[in-house]
Amino acid sequence: MKKLILSIALLVGFTAAKAQTNWTIDKAHTTIGFNVTHLVISEVEGKFNEFDAKVVSNSEDFAGSDVSFTSQVASIDTDNEQRDNHLKSEDFFAAEEHPELTFNGKIKKEGEKYKLVGKLTMRGTTKDVTFDVKYNGTIKDPWGNIKSGFKVTGTVNRKDYGLKWGALTEAGGAVVGDEVEIVCNVELQKQS
Repeated sequence: MKKLILSIALLVGFTAAKAQTNWTIDKAHTTIGFNVTHLVISEVEGKFNEFDAKVVSNSEDFAGSDVSFTSQVASIDTDNEQRDNHLKSEDFFAAEEHPELTFNGKIKKEGEKYKLVGKLTMRGTTKDVTFDVKYNGTIKDPWGNIKSGFKVTGTVNRKDYGLKWGALTEAGGAVVGDEVEIVCNVELQKQS
């Protein structure tokens, strides 16, 4: 009887492990972007050029998948070197002291809607966050790779993470807004 129970437990464990799928991020087809209000009247867009992510799924629809993400803060790119250097400074990200921005969490599915729920760490501060996720589907590309696509959106308050620099316009409006819109277009590739 003990052998039967042990065999069943091993079979269940093997099946569960086999059902697990690892995905890596396709960096050439992924953008980790953000927008922030500038001078109250417009927005500045930016992105991180150096990043990595891993997703571990146990289902074809990605419900319950584990997600880990890391970005190198010094790779911030707003298409303006002077602004990028300011963002890397103590006024904002303090990139030398805090070189990485990280996220660890899960993809949650309720009905047909997806959320990315977890902990975002920026400048040494960790906060719970929830982002909206649009799952765009899974396909096989012309080279035989299995790919899945997602759009992740949401907002974070930069001041919650210690990015407190602020200056005001003559009329009293903020030069840089507090709310930062996150917009990520992500392509994952299934690992064999």
